Amino acid sequence: LSPLQEFVTTPFAFQENEIKLLTAEIERLKNFGCLGVSPSLEGLRDENAKLKYRLNFLKKSLQEERSKSTKSMININSCLQEIFGAAIQAAYPDLENPPLVVTPSQQPKFGDYQCNSAMGISQILLKTREQKIIPREIAEKIAKNIPTNECIEKVEIAGPGFINVHLRKDFVSKQLRSLLINGVQPPAIGKRKKVVVDFSSPNIAKEMHVGHLRSTIIGESMCRLFEFAGYDVLRLNHLGDWGTQFGMLIAHLQDKFPDYLTVSPPIGDLQAFYKESKQRFDTEEEFKKRAYQCVVLLQSKNPDFIKAWNLICDVSRREFQKIYNCLDITIIERGESFYHEMMKDIVKEFEDKGFVQVDDGRKVVFVPGFPVPLTIMKSDGGYTYDTSDLAALKHRLCEEKGDILIYVVDSGQSVHFQTVFAAGQMIGWYDPKVTRVAHAAFGVVLGEDKKKFKTRSGDTVRLIDLLEEGLKRAMDKLKDKERDKVVLTPEELKAAQTSVAFGCIKYADLSHNRLNDYVFSFDKMLDDRGNTAAYLLYAFTRIRAIARLANIDEQMLRKAARAEVLVLDHEKEWKLGKCILRFPEILQKILEDLLLHTLCDYLYELATTFTEFYDSCYCVEKDRQTGQIVKVNMWRLLLCEATATVMAKGFDILGIKPVQRM
Repeated sequence: LSPLQEFVTTPFAFQENEIKLLTAEIERLKNFGCLGVSPSLEGLRDENAKLKYRLNFLKKSLQEERSKSTKSMININSCLQEIFGAAIQAAYPDLENPPLVVTPSQQPKFGDYQCNSAMGISQILLKTREQKIIPREIAEKIAKNIPTNECIEKVEIAGPGFINVHLRKDFVSKQLRSLLINGVQPPAIGKRKKVVVDFSSPNIAKEMHVGHLRSTIIGESMCRLFEFAGYDVLRLNHLGDWGTQFGMLIAHLQDKFPDYLTVSPPIGDLQAFYKESKQRFDTEEEFKKRAYQCVVLLQSKNPDFIKAWNLICDVSRREFQKIYNCLDITIIERGESFYHEMMKDIVKEFEDKGFVQVDDGRKVVFVPGFPVPLTIMKSDGGYTYDTSDLAALKHRLCEEKGDILIYVVDSGQSVHFQTVFAAGQMIGWYDPKVTRVAHAAFGVVLGEDKKKFKTRSGDTVRLIDLLEEGLKRAMDKLKDKERDKVVLTPEELKAAQTSVAFGCIKYADLSHNRLNDYVFSFDKMLDDRGNTAAYLLYAFTRIRAIARLANIDEQMLRKAARAEVLVLDHEKEWKLGKCILRFPEILQKILEDLLLHTLCDYLYELATTFTEFYDSCYCVEKDRQTGQIVKVNMWRLLLCEATATVMAKGFDILGIKPVQRM
């Protein structure tokens, strides 16, 4: 049926108050551009029929949205901000952009959350209106204007003007129940946006080293977070697969494997092959000339040279993929060569708009606020990293239609990317108020001597060697704990080894603020005490084992989630319940600041809060003499399940694979 036929055959059943409510809702949605007008409405002349049609249409839309929102996890902090935002608006309607500060309370005696806006409002009133009102009075006025809501039990004014918020237990219990029934669902994000993440980005013909570890791990985790939140994510590997170095590599390939066009060359060690060609390039003048000729022929797309280039790239790709398989990385290759044909148009666009200056034969672009210009063409007519990065930026904005662009590249490139992004704004490719373009910078990996992480001989640490060392140390740790003797089968032992090895390497990186350098230490990351993956993985397996040892399976837990009321009378039950429900606000914060260590800190807090709960509250009660189970406190087992469910999703975002037995 067409929408019009559907309306005609559907009885209209709105009450008068519903029409008023929905009419107001129509106006609100129209203002936000969320409600289009169907072409079929043009045939409806009767205004009342039009309204009825739209109300029917809207009712369905609202029902769909409500069914989605009932499954989404509620961000309690955002809910409280809405409530206090409305209260401040009612108390001070003439105040523009009043400060809105809501944070979780640090101590139970100060409630569950705090609204600390009164102090800021007091300062604004003094500065803008010369009204001296003490913050406590402002806090009391805000508290009186709090609208009716389902989450606040009571508020108290403390100290100079803090508003302490106590949540309703039935509200928290209801949210936990929803989590158990629907699983961990992402918070509602509104319009689905496209996110482009540039990460990993090693160079062809060079091995991935420890410097690539951070970009690869951080970038993968960011992609997983945005995907979970419902964004359309494009994961890009900006490989260094083009440039003058390929001239010397192809020239060396021709000499070493002259029949490379018909017989695939057995290049086993590409790093050694690169070093050999570089040494010849630096010492043999004739070879150097031939290398430059090879670059020209490659750039002119000579088929034989394209084949040689592809052979070299394929060897690197196979080596990169081994590492991506180990770390469970998903990424699409889109190297510098992809943008090569676009670069001449980039130069022309900047020239046409009058931004290009010629400096000693080079074409440069000065960007206001940045002392060093971008070189978009060298004096010999070649392009640079600046040109390829500008081409990549434009393609991601204008062709891929990215709403959010994230570059996960080390801090040493900060000025370069700030300049490139500013050039993109200057030429009109994007408006930073509409499109978010961010450099997610990170520090370097240090050895235990606090210097750049190197081998004993002073070489850069190969990433594949690091991963193999991690596997060896994880197995040694498991054997030290005698897990191989009676606890685990050989298959379970292998699964635990890879989970611990790669999980610990990832977590050690992600648990540090990415802006800082961090010290790489296998001993610390494999320690099963403190904020490490080893501790969290072990805690997770223990939580999962509680229901299993009580002979409670998943089906029984699902049934109980629908029937049981989660009692939160014990202070440790209450503390754990609130901690579990902070998950959406943690994710929202990371979506804004891209700092993943916040999630690691939260998972550690959740695990330690669970331990407090488990030590104080019996989940399964046993006869002390026989060891037989005499009572199962199902609501507490459901708290265990909710904790494990959130931890599992947190692990998934971090790219860590937990195991059921460890």
